[in-house]
Amino acid sequence: MTTTPTSEQVTHNKNTDAKTLPEHIVLDKWADSGFEWAGDVDASVFERVSALLSQEHAQSALGVQATLYRDSNVLHLSFKLNGTLWLTCQRCLQPVDVSLDDDFDIALLDDDSQTRLLDDTQDYLLLDEVVIQQSSERLLPFKQLIEDEILLKLPMSPKHDDCEMAVEQVGEIEEEDNENPFAALAALKGKLS
Repeated sequence: MTTTPTSEQVTHNKNTDAKTLPEHIVLDKWADSGFEWAGDVDASVFERVSALLSQEHAQSALGVQATLYRDSNVLHLSFKLNGTLWLTCQRCLQPVDVSLDDDFDIALLDDDSQTRLLDDTQDYLLLDEVVIQQSSERLLPFKQLIEDEILLKLPMSPKHDDCEMAVEQVGEIEEEDNENPFAALAALKGKLS
């Protein structure tokens, strides 16, 4: 049975301010009641992603819709990304657009024994590995988890689908006579016999 927040809870904790993507979610406060956040985010708020962006093309905002909820006694962080990032093509060095439109769902487990409650395709993280303990509060690094998924979605070597690498030839290309490498061995064998 999926437990989702009531419409009253959603209205109470929904934030639509474009520049205030929360850094953390206080788990002790929101884990059982649910948490939702929606808004447009400038890609530059993600420090590691920002370093990869093309400086030659204007970046548009990314749409983010996120929900923290429980399903079968397992905590989940689910979010949807909409938007495009402009990176640098590794062949022609011109801007290339990369779509981030996708849905993500990460199970947040208290311990390894909860993996039996998940299907084989479910992504999961152990809370002990990601939660930040600050005084008496356990904080889920919300912004960092979203940035991690963006980085995983980006290609390692972005390029245009139809891009040919521009290569300038300098000078003449000399063709070498390709001798059979085994010819020298055959000659050596003849001398040893």
